[in-house]
Amino acid sequence: MTAAAARRAYRPELRSGVRFSPPLLRGPRTVRLIRHPVTGSAFEVGEKEHFLIARLDGTRTLDDLAPLYAARFGRRVGEEHWNRLLGLLGTRGLLVGAPDPEVAAPEPAPPNSLWRGSRPMVRDAGATTARLHRVLRPVLHPVVQLPLAAAVLALLGLLAWQAGPLVAAAGGLTGQPAALAGIALFLWFSITVHELAHGVAARHYGGHVTEIGLKWRGPAALLYCTVDDYLFLPGLRAKLVIAGAGAYLNMALLLPFGAWWLLLSDDAAERPFVAGLLLLGTIQGLGNLVPLPPLDGYRMLGHALGTARLAPETRAYLALRRSGGAEAVAGYPPRARRLYTAYASGAVLLVLLAVAATATLLFLLLR
Repeated sequence: MTAAAARRAYRPELRSGVRFSPPLLRGPRTVRLIRHPVTGSAFEVGEKEHFLIARLDGTRTLDDLAPLYAARFGRRVGEEHWNRLLGLLGTRGLLVGAPDPEVAAPEPAPPNSLWRGSRPMVRDAGATTARLHRVLRPVLHPVVQLPLAAAVLALLGLLAWQAGPLVAAAGGLTGQPAALAGIALFLWFSITVHELAHGVAARHYGGHVTEIGLKWRGPAALLYCTVDDYLFLPGLRAKLVIAGAGAYLNMALLLPFGAWWLLLSDDAAERPFVAGLLLLGTIQGLGNLVPLPPLDGYRMLGHALGTARLAPETRAYLALRRSGGAEAVAGYPPRARRLYTAYASGAVLLVLLAVAATATLLFLLLR
């Protein structure tokens, strides 16, 4: 058998555990991420390559796949393309019998300083998150979560209804350093459990937490939780829940204070404290849902739209359009042109609204 005939008779098989992301719009292309089951390394391929890779089950040769490829894309896959694809998969260790690739050592992080740095806090973040998930699993049942979600929505309605009295009462925090310190402590705790909520939600849907640690920027120190594989989880719902879990928990923590506010009399001494905590806690929770990087809302929007690197690709598209006009972006599909234009306009509007809302709130509080 000649070498060419042997290559055509080869029936490659993708190794077990290889994971694919859903299709993601990135610039003018639609791509898929492929993740190695052992090393965790990932890289992206186009839809044509994914079509072939997903069908490497050890039973098909090039002659078997070529008609399928032609029916899908209107052209037959060339032998040179086939060989390059197999070479890439073999080098990446994604075929049965191929050795695992050597994992390059990550670039060393900048050394920690007094004003900036990070440090892992647990030896095995995955095991820690698994223990937290076991403890909290009963709370994650729909029987508990549906009433809790309804209560959070009711709280949002209460805050909208009581917005005027809340702002007026929060103005009384001036000259109350102890109350302000208590609010700051609660907000710090809320941010801490916000990060853990992402990790527990990821564990609930089969994701893996790789690191839990502390990062500091100047005098502020915050917990962080790194989930490395949730982009590869099946279904959109899991990704949206994981990305939004922190903000949801932030609002759930405010429920007792919402009830407290309703029970307070108009002349109660605690009104400024409760009002300030509700206002700032709501800004913290809902602010994370704004679809601007690096906030959770930005990740949720990217998942919902099926995009990768939405903000950078929007900037690249706008720069290309400014420099070359319509001809320069002719390679972008219509959906990409509409999406990047709409996101750019929406981002500008959101920034203007945020500035206006902040200025208005400060004016009302100071007045």
